[in-house]
Amino acid sequence: MEGSRTEQAIRRIEAALNRIDAASDKLAPASGIDSELTARHEALRGEVAATLRDLDRLIEGLEQ
Repeated sequence: MEGSRTEQAIRRIEAALNRIDAASDKLAPASGIDSELTARHEALRGEVAATLRDLDRLIEGLEQ
């Protein structure tokens, strides 16, 4: 269902993740964030994306 509240929420979450990622890219060189923190951030980002995909599939199944 195009434009559903669920899809809108997912788009907002993804946009927020992109803004966080862009902000962290700007801060990393200036603040000396280490590679371990960057790796943890990327792993968490991947987990969140996978969870959002799972939720999207579950919600889609409920809407059918």
